[in-house]
Parts: sequence; C-alpha cells; structure tokens
Amino acid sequence: MIVCRITGTVVCTQKAEGLVGLKMQIVQPLNLLTMKEDGTPFVAVDAVGAGDGEIVLVVSGSSARQTALTGNRPVDATVTAIVDTIDANHKTVFDRAAGRRPV
Repeated sequence: MIVCRITGTVVCTQKAEGLVGLKMQIVQPLNLLTMKEDGTPFVAVDAVGAGDGEIVLVVSGSSARQTALTGNRPVDATVTAIVDTIDANHKTVFDRAAGRRPV
C-alpha cells in the first residue's frame, strides 16, 4: 500500500466499458514519516469516496482489482482507505481530526 494525498480528479468522456461509473482521482505519493511529496503523481480509481486533499491508502497491480467496485475491471491502482491517523516511531505524523500534520 502507498500513502497518498488526493490532488485532483480525472474526467474521461470516452473510456473502456469496464471504467464506466468509476471515479478517477489524481494521487500524490507521500513519504510515510514526513508526509511530504515523494514520487510522481498517478491516477487511481476511488473505491471509498475520498475527497480532494484527503490522505488515502492506494493499492496497485492485481490488488487494485480486489474490491467489490473494481473486480474484473481494467484497473491498476485503487484508493482503498481514507487515513485517520498515522503513528510511527512513537509519534503521530498525521491526524485527520487535527486537519494537518502534527508538529
């Protein structure tokens, strides 16, 4: 799984039949300890209804097709969870309720 931030949405009026009805989000990978951008943004299908700016978990490869929404569809990355908190090395590095990364 990859920790990412939702940074936008992709809208496609013409797409393969297996993609009809799926919401596509632009996700920016983050460093798990610093919560800073770490890598190239990519597109993932949203299986959980995440919104812009939310921190999410993304799975890729064959795991991306293991949700009820994405089974047997041409999908290589899926948003599978909205993150509430991340605790690492005995400290909180992200807390959704606080609306930001703790100091």
